[in-house]
Amino acid sequence: MGIDFDSFTLAAATADLADADEPTAREHADAVEFRMDLTDDPLEDLEGYDGDLPIIATNRAAWEGGEWDGDDDGRLEALSEATAFDAVGAIDVELESILDGEAETVLETARERDVSVVASSHDFEGTPPRGELVSTLTEAGKYADVAKLAVTAESKADTIALLSATEQLAYHGDRVATMAMGEVGRHTRAVAPVYGSKIGYAPVDPAEATAPGQYDLETLSRLVADLDGSTAEN
Repeated sequence: MGIDFDSFTLAAATADLADADEPTAREHADAVEFRMDLTDDPLEDLEGYDGDLPIIATNRAAWEGGEWDGDDDGRLEALSEATAFDAVGAIDVELESILDGEAETVLETARERDVSVVASSHDFEGTPPRGELVSTLTEAGKYADVAKLAVTAESKADTIALLSATEQLAYHGDRVATMAMGEVGRHTRAVAPVYGSKIGYAPVDPAEATAPGQYDLETLSRLVADLDGSTAEN
């Protein structure tokens, strides 16, 4: 059954389903983001997975900051095959692949198997204007259960634009996941859930971060919980 993402989901990012990451993550995480592109035989790893946490399977393309070194057809086919595993509750598909029509089979397969879809977009160069952020999230939401947008913040104004866009979409009932990469935007990983972001990502080991500015899992879990508690009291 797919992950519903009705409430905030904290995902422990890992490329190794066989090591101690998942058992260690259970105390703090709601799911595991399995980075298929960072391991040699991801489908074999999924077959051997016996953890308790549901998996968000991500097979990130090199052109979107990942390390998949094959062609896109093979990458998407592997992601489609991942939906057959009971532990996989969601897959992450690049918005560009969806708009190009390349991911149509993956989306259909996910729907047939009741696996949720995260449509993601990453900007490693900067942060587009607020209106463009809203447009990208809105477009991604047409194809997915969650629209994910990661940008690179160069100023506090960038982070404010991202949080404002997040709040606007969440207010209207859209499920979004947003974050600003890099040191300037690092705090958004903890703050964005207050504005309605539905997914956060963090490595169990900070040395294994998969994006700039990530907190380790325990720290992000604590920060999100603290902020949620403060907003509930006020």
